[in-house]
Amino acid sequence: QVQLVESGGGLVQPGGSLRLSCAASGRIRSIYTMAWYRQAPGKQRELVASITSGGNINHADSVKGRFTISRDNGKNTVYLQMNSLKPEDTAVYYCNADILTGYSYVNYWGQGTQVTVSS
Repeated sequence: QVQLVESGGGLVQPGGSLRLSCAASGRIRSIYTMAWYRQAPGKQRELVASITSGGNINHADSVKGRFTISRDNGKNTVYLQMNSLKPEDTAVYYCNADILTGYSYVNYWGQGTQVTVSS
């Protein structure tokens, strides 16, 4: 059984910073892409940033220059450093990963962590 467990969400003032972490555990042979998505109330879930095992990175235009995704392959963990936070960044943030446990990659989701940006 594979689990993705997020941490690091919370309440922060506009202009502040937060760092999200997501650790994958279980019978993991390898992880290809790890990513962060977010979903605000009444909106569709959207990709925030992704990173492959080879280090190819993609950030959504709305967060470029403010958010940085990184990963520690040895710890099966992905991070999202969020700086200069804005109220419109308020959402539930979800970790996502393509994980090889047997003979094919399976896509997994974390349970989500709330990020609220408000004064």
